[in-house]
Amino acid sequence: MTVRVGVIGVGVMGADHVRTLHAVVSGATVTVITDFDASRAATIAEEVGARTVATAAELIAAPDVDAVIIASHDSAHAEQVSLCLDHRKPVLCEKPLAPSVDECASLVTREEHLALANPLISVGFMRRFHAPYQELATAIRSGSVGTPLLIRASHRNVTAYPGGNSTDTVTNSAIHEIDITRWLLRSEIVEVSWHAPKSTSMDTSRRDPQILMLRTADDVLTVVDVFVNARYGYDVRCEVVGETGAVSLAPSHALTVDASLRSTATYPEDWRPLFADSYRRQLQAWVDALTEGTRSPLASARDGLRAIEVAEALIVSMNNVGAVTPVKNS
Repeated sequence: MTVRVGVIGVGVMGADHVRTLHAVVSGATVTVITDFDASRAATIAEEVGARTVATAAELIAAPDVDAVIIASHDSAHAEQVSLCLDHRKPVLCEKPLAPSVDECASLVTREEHLALANPLISVGFMRRFHAPYQELATAIRSGSVGTPLLIRASHRNVTAYPGGNSTDTVTNSAIHEIDITRWLLRSEIVEVSWHAPKSTSMDTSRRDPQILMLRTADDVLTVVDVFVNARYGYDVRCEVVGETGAVSLAPSHALTVDASLRSTATYPEDWRPLFADSYRRQLQAWVDALTEGTRSPLASARDGLRAIEVAEALIVSMNNVGAVTPVKNS
């Protein structure tokens, strides 16, 4: 069986998904593509022998699309995922599942009412498929550093995408740290607070960097700095401090050059070099589950809901001088 995949949105991430599915994922073929930029859609479609359509609705309803990948703007996710549910088509939606708790909760409720053996919605929290994070999780769960007490994490980009604001930093960037904290600790985040030093002069559209404090139900504290205009490179860090030791990800730079009496570390410009294999493994796992008729091993719609519940609590704290804020579960 070959899974015929339609892709909505072929900007940076969507185009990468199309090329990865075409080149290195077995059991799938990209058949239909759509994007608000018709010429961009046509260019990517020509690369892989797919056809284009004008709208997401047309793609989702297409008879030659068995499953859908959504890599459109965050604001379009809820409507497009809902259409996939209408047509009973499995969908891999890039994070966030939707920008608000109400939208995410509605999707979860709709999917659960279908009572399907294999839920249709998967969410693209690809760090769960990143081998170093999986090794980190194994070390924690083996007890090699004792009971976890503290996580220290960083998420830094070279520059922010234009048009965003302080809340977008939380819902579009920090959402990864929110999900991976839950996944590493196997414990829900129950309260949060948001803080910021003086902002960088490089971006007046948002508070940057931001400091996020996340406390899980097992009373582990996670401290995250999110700096979307860090300039020096794309950099992700994570250290888990336990009662008897600590374990952390290796540095994320790709190359170190030793020459002329100095050592120079070179960082990637964005997330793609660092997480390329994670995206490949995530896509292959999704396609394999569809082919075998088994439950998707990716993050679920409820995982997407939990993440945005935490994000909304952080935004409440942001607007309330960093007050400690409980996370409300729908």
